[in-house]
Amino acid sequence: MAGEPIALYVHWPFCVTKCPYCDFNSHVRDKVDQEAWAGALLTDLAFEAARLPGRRLASIFFGGGTPSLMPPATVAAVIEAATRHWAPEPDIEITLEANPSSVEAARFAGFAAAGVNRLSLGVQALDDAALTLLGRPHDVAAALAALDIAQSTFARVSFDLIYDRPGMTREAWDAELARALGFGTTHLSLYQLTIEPGTRFAALHARGQLVMPDEDTSADLFAMTQAMTAAAGLPAYEISNHARPGLESRHNLTYWRYGDYAGIGPGAHGRRKGVATLRRKKPEQWLAGVAEAGHGMDSETVLAPLERAREALVMGLRLAEGLDAARFL
Repeated sequence: MAGEPIALYVHWPFCVTKCPYCDFNSHVRDKVDQEAWAGALLTDLAFEAARLPGRRLASIFFGGGTPSLMPPATVAAVIEAATRHWAPEPDIEITLEANPSSVEAARFAGFAAAGVNRLSLGVQALDDAALTLLGRPHDVAAALAALDIAQSTFARVSFDLIYDRPGMTREAWDAELARALGFGTTHLSLYQLTIEPGTRFAALHARGQLVMPDEDTSADLFAMTQAMTAAAGLPAYEISNHARPGLESRHNLTYWRYGDYAGIGPGAHGRRKGVATLRRKKPEQWLAGVAEAGHGMDSETVLAPLERAREALVMGLRLAEGLDAARFL
């Protein structure tokens, strides 16, 4: 709503490998011109800031892709520019997604010095065979080493796990989740594996080479997740997200409460003052757009009141707190 603090999403589209379950806007490239990308992000950011003047900034989220492949200097430059364009809230939340390879973990101190105060770590599984199935370029030992570094470096840490995997039993998930809850992190993102169209998993599933758990097992795994996290003091505040009270992701709450947010970088979505924004998806096209027009915009669509109400309803239904009726006025 007008006058409320906004959020900023920054999309870094590059990954070391493409995971077979992933339908995010992620790309593998042999080389990335880091200087060109840093400059383009700052230009795209300035374009958005000019369209949301006078607002306060509640959060920044570096997502991807694999943002931990960004140089810390680029992260610092984006944070500095964003907090110059918009006055930051005193407790601004700045999150960066990271993968737990040793090279990226070594950069954690640099990200913290740049201003990142919350790390979201893509662990995905606490089982080496499962990590191989998921196409992850790390093993459990590397994930736990990165988690140790993260928890000693950042004030707030979250990590992701994917469950309801092929062949997963109730007993296996009970043991894996119990182990995860024992690490003392204050936020967990726990996702049931979904077969997304266009992914390698979708092709394997269509050929019968990837068999998912049956519906009863999936339902039991979800119910177990809710019960175990609640008992550990990390209740679900959203469908797949669990946190100690007061340590929820404030950035994601902006989405789910249907607040304004700016989105920059390839394929980034935004919502500002009733306008839906979408950046060019392919990295090279986005970069060319910024060079030619001063922004990477693909489309800006004015949303009718009914469409905004529908979006607010869909997002709000994800939350344990429910819907804010004021969003429909």
